[in-house]
Amino acid sequence: MEITQLPFSQACENNQRPILAVLTHKLADSLHLLEVGSGTGQHATFFASHLPHLTWQASDQHCNLHHINCRIKHFKLPNLPAAVVLDIGNTWTEQHYDAVFTSNTLHIISKQLVEAFFAGVGLITSTNANLLIYGPFNYQKQYTSDSNANFDLWLKDRDPHSGIRDIEWIVELAKAQQFELVEDVSMPANNRLLHFIKR
Repeated sequence: MEITQLPFSQACENNQRPILAVLTHKLADSLHLLEVGSGTGQHATFFASHLPHLTWQASDQHCNLHHINCRIKHFKLPNLPAAVVLDIGNTWTEQHYDAVFTSNTLHIISKQLVEAFFAGVGLITSTNANLLIYGPFNYQKQYTSDSNANFDLWLKDRDPHSGIRDIEWIVELAKAQQFELVEDVSMPANNRLLHFIKR
């Protein structure tokens, strides 16, 4: 399959450089990263190409692996192996990572799967591991913009189990897995990049 025929996300194209500016600093000492929910694979190929010291392991549901791996194969990056199956609600890999990244996932999945995400991340990481989560969040149960409020309505109309999450709840779930929020970075388009470190 030609790369031009693969699924493409304009949002990924728009946000990858602002995210990279943060990841370059945050992941300077990390060696093995798991990306949860690689989607189109655009982030995996872009970030792996700019962070050559880091093995970037893409993952997603089985139904998405073919097109992700077609994109990965096209780029032929030595630090970007084939994507692996990861169903957040089921058994996680036994391999350990010193970093985990996910983008625009926690508002797409159900609250039960958000809880499963943090439990899984807790299992596959050790002390000093980095956890980086990109996406929109509410603060004190309030939307940060009208566009986020409209987006949340659209999400819930599409799937009532989805929706923009309260950051206080996210921090609580992370803390239960020994992850401490060390920075909350403002990003374009009313998004945030949350950086947690496992203590």
